[in-house]
Amino acid sequence: MVRQVRQTARATARTKLGELFHRTLMPLFLLICCPPTALLMWEINVKYDGSVASWWEQATAVGFFAELASAWKPVVWGTPTGWKIIGVFAVVQLLLMRFVPGPTFRGPTTPKGSVPVYRANGVACFLISLGLFLLGGFVFRWFEPTIVYDNFAGIVGALNVASLTFCLLLYFKGRFFPSGPDGGLSGNFIFDYYWGTELYPRILGWDVKMFTNCRFGLMGWAIIVLSFAAKQAELGGLSDSMVVALIVMLAYLLKFFHWETGYLCSLDIMHDRAGFMICWGCLVWVPAVYTSPILYLTHHPHHLGMAWSAVIAILGVGAVVINYLADRQRQVVRATSGKCTIWRKKPRLVVAKYRTENGQNKETVLLASGWWGVARHFHYVPEIMAAFLWTVPALFSHFLPYFYVIFLTILLVHRARRDEKRCQQKYGPYWDEYRRLVPVRILPGLW
Repeated sequence: MVRQVRQTARATARTKLGELFHRTLMPLFLLICCPPTALLMWEINVKYDGSVASWWEQATAVGFFAELASAWKPVVWGTPTGWKIIGVFAVVQLLLMRFVPGPTFRGPTTPKGSVPVYRANGVACFLISLGLFLLGGFVFRWFEPTIVYDNFAGIVGALNVASLTFCLLLYFKGRFFPSGPDGGLSGNFIFDYYWGTELYPRILGWDVKMFTNCRFGLMGWAIIVLSFAAKQAELGGLSDSMVVALIVMLAYLLKFFHWETGYLCSLDIMHDRAGFMICWGCLVWVPAVYTSPILYLTHHPHHLGMAWSAVIAILGVGAVVINYLADRQRQVVRATSGKCTIWRKKPRLVVAKYRTENGQNKETVLLASGWWGVARHFHYVPEIMAAFLWTVPALFSHFLPYFYVIFLTILLVHRARRDEKRCQQKYGPYWDEYRRLVPVRILPGLW
């Protein structure tokens, strides 16, 4: 009896410690560390030639906080030009979201019965955005095409301030003026600010997640790297390593906007609320970190030669295509309820039944053929490979260009674990059956 009481007490203590870690300590750590890391990525790439060791040597010599203060003081709150750039870009993207034609797309029904509605005009908005930048910078000379690079520190500083404030506004909006029934408070301000208080907030008719994740973060990614490339061309000519990295990266972004409606049905969008994790991440982390391989290349114009350039570009675009085909296989199977062929064969399926939070009984199909027969999360493999292949033109002199691909690998492995847990809870024995059919999680022999 005493042993049972002790075991129960230890289990309760572990549960409380785990909750403290996941709901307070880890969010607080990320809230404190991530915003300065975004500025640090710019500083090391531009002021220290991409060398973390050189930056660390200087920081230890003059004092860590003294070094940061000297570098960041002019830009930590943003610069007037930085604020203008993000303001104009945000307005343009909001107008494109609202007025560019596109079919209506309905997202998955939420646990409380709401159905998010979007306008599927991602590819058109992507092409218009690139066209406006190229025409405005190179043809009509409304601005210098290097404008983003030249003001990038001020842009990142402004994005940090604006995004942290925006996330606070989203917290209060969800608390007092929610857009729908899917939301609520945990009672822990740190967690609610980090995680969010609404699943699908809308402001004046604009979907917040679609704007922050897709139309600002991902669209901004494309404009930023084009400006970085323009800076390299200005400094000494465009290198083939920069061209190869741009080809793979822009192919990935074009694929994303072609598949945008699929992304809006992903578990991240369906389950993660609009808080610091998603909104700050897409508004600041994506522009500052995802673009870092190209930022490094701006000052390191390696020349790969025709053969290596072709190999890397073909493999990179091929990885993007495989990533898209894997996602499309699952979309086609679910759209046809499995009445289709995968790799010219009848697909192997698990018909999974589940119950929603409001008590409705539903069913879906889990695909165990094609790319999804290789591994349950195989689509992460070509995504990581594409990131590696648009980074490898930077060669291997420094670690920093590879920060993103390492971060992405950790992120996707962790996401796979989260998805597995959610699917186990949602589908129960049907997920067990699916795991028997597809025993590999991500990559055969590794995960």
